[in-house]
Amino acid sequence: MTALGVSLLRGAVTSPFKRAGGPGATLPTGRAVLPAAPAAPAPLAAYRTLCGFTDPETLPLTYPHVLGFPLAMRLMTERSFPLPVLGLVHTWIEITAHRPPRPEDRLELTVYAAELTPHRRGTEVTMVTEARCAGETVWESRSGYLSRHAAAGGTAARSRGTTVRAGTPTVAAETAPPDAPAAGAGLPAVAEWRLPGDLGRRYGAVSGDRNPIHLHPLTARLFGFPRHLAHGMWTVARCLAEAETGAGTGTGTGTRPGTGAGTETGAKDRARIRSVRAEFKAPVLLPATVTYAAAGDAFLLRGGDRVHLTGTVVRER
Repeated sequence: MTALGVSLLRGAVTSPFKRAGGPGATLPTGRAVLPAAPAAPAPLAAYRTLCGFTDPETLPLTYPHVLGFPLAMRLMTERSFPLPVLGLVHTWIEITAHRPPRPEDRLELTVYAAELTPHRRGTEVTMVTEARCAGETVWESRSGYLSRHAAAGGTAARSRGTTVRAGTPTVAAETAPPDAPAAGAGLPAVAEWRLPGDLGRRYGAVSGDRNPIHLHPLTARLFGFPRHLAHGMWTVARCLAEAETGAGTGTGTGTRPGTGAGTETGAKDRARIRSVRAEFKAPVLLPATVTYAAAGDAFLLRGGDRVHLTGTVVRER
């Protein structure tokens, strides 16, 4: 069994004994480290192909997060972690490449829990992944994971509180505004992708994330979903690959309005993406047909009128 599989099993065992939102909750101060090593060529090539990345000289912007995810899961399933990992919802991610990591770079990955924040729907934890090469931080990501629960008194939590950092107790929360409408909902369509039913299994094979909700309809139903879901990190990666190249390669390739399945003129002249902020709005049930829409630095993924993902990128100047 892989390290990630062990963590998933441990999470299934420990989650029923954890109570999210309890008073005095603290984050563990430990860090998980993956020793410096270059990316393995075969898994990297498979990931590029599935997500549509075409630049062989640099790592896909999302790839160090994939490499560090088993470390994050290991931390989130430890007994000292205050939230049950079962039911955690990945709500947002920010990724910044201080310089483009290369496949031959010997990256040392460090993952830790940074913040615990009361949220109007529960409690949100921020996990940080950092990649260093020869002691220099070249890449980092921050991810939010929401544990939904009722607030004290039995009503849904309705506040976003003061940040709780690793090792400090929770404090009183402040009132939060209601959710804003999905940003960028009016962006123009760029491409339509048909996502096959086996996409979750294929992404699980290249990323190691074989969470049952992504694999089969039957295993997804055990967790309350009518069908299995596409990985949120695949949707981010696929959108970034499209934003980088516009080449329409990779799983999910479809048609472009007015152009069929061709490539976009001048795609190779686009400036490299240095950072991205993405928010996960709704799961993508497989199989599915989704639309990638973008304009300027903003993008989104939608299915019909339902927005699944919104994001913005910052490009190198």
